[in-house]
Amino acid sequence: MRTILIEPTFEAWRDAARSLVAAGVEPDSILWSDDASESSLFAGECTRPDHAAAPRVSAAFLDMARSASAHCDPRRWALLYQLLWRHTHGGVKHLLQRTTDPDVRLAQQWCKAVGRDIHKMHAFVRFRLIDTDAQTGREQFVAWFEPEHRIVRLASPFFVKRFHSMDWSILTPSECVHWDGERLRFTPGLPENTATEEDSLNDLWRTYYRSIFNPARLKVNAMQSEMPKKYWKNLPEAPLIPELISQSRQRVRTMLEADERPVKPAPQNAYLDSLRRLNEEQSGDSESNPA
Repeated sequence: MRTILIEPTFEAWRDAARSLVAAGVEPDSILWSDDASESSLFAGECTRPDHAAAPRVSAAFLDMARSASAHCDPRRWALLYQLLWRHTHGGVKHLLQRTTDPDVRLAQQWCKAVGRDIHKMHAFVRFRLIDTDAQTGREQFVAWFEPEHRIVRLASPFFVKRFHSMDWSILTPSECVHWDGERLRFTPGLPENTATEEDSLNDLWRTYYRSIFNPARLKVNAMQSEMPKKYWKNLPEAPLIPELISQSRQRVRTMLEADERPVKPAPQNAYLDSLRRLNEEQSGDSESNPA
């Protein structure tokens, strides 16, 4: 049995798997490990394969492997290599289309779980302003998040695009990511929340959340399904939720009992006026020429 020690990233697995496949090493003869502390258990067996020519695989396979590799299941490296071997050496055409295949089905389940986790990270990360760079004038923000899987690298491009003009760091237990306006840097994760200080941005966010909360559309079960309670501790708006839920019925009743507000006149705008005239003309034509 050959033990392969890698970093817990898709890129590290890809490089190792590329060399192993090129050397014709079968899946059953490999024990994968991404825990450096385990290397002492395997002393002379633990190796790091050299780089080799990339095997020919489909783009769909690479996308699947990149997503599944972020799952926290320790079996992921072995399963992905098994799929890679079958894809390149096993003569299995259109492997990923075999949705009833146990290996493919498990990898797809992992991809779905990772996708859900990325969605939660995009939705529930809350940045706090901690400083302003004296030289560049760029504001510096930090956020703490606790994902279920190792999704930081997959989720980071979203934050780069959305918060491109500010410096920020997202800290998680597994890995941290930092953006300085030019490039992303990744550093080891932190064991606990180091960004818990309260600041004025939290008050602004709570004010915004209170203003957009619609009691008439409240569905508690659906809300808790989309925003599980485990995320509440890191959300500045979370303390408002029980209060807003308890007051929702009274607020709806007040809204229903309130006098109807007069309709405001349409704004004077040449473009909107032309659209209204066109709509009236089309309505008139349809009435004069019934089907």
